[in-house]
Amino acid sequence: MICRSNMTQEERWLKQFEAVKSFVENNKRRPSKYVPEERNMWNWLRHTQKLYNARELKADRVEKFEELLALCEKYHHLNQYT
Repeated sequence: MICRSNMTQEERWLKQFEAVKSFVENNKRRPSKYVPEERNMWNWLRHTQKLYNARELKADRVEKFEELLALCEKYHHLNQYT
């Protein structure tokens, strides 16, 4: 099997982490699964959150992900009719 990318798994994770963090900071919301341009970030966020909740996320990533979750919670949208 030929690997087309010279990036390690850790580098790819950090790149995606920075992309999602930047998106949340700029748009003041989480990525949407309904917008095609944002779906990849939404999938990454959901998958990583499932690993985090199952306590399967690598130890060095937990602190960074908790920081991202806190940022997402800061911009959490509440339905005005509830």
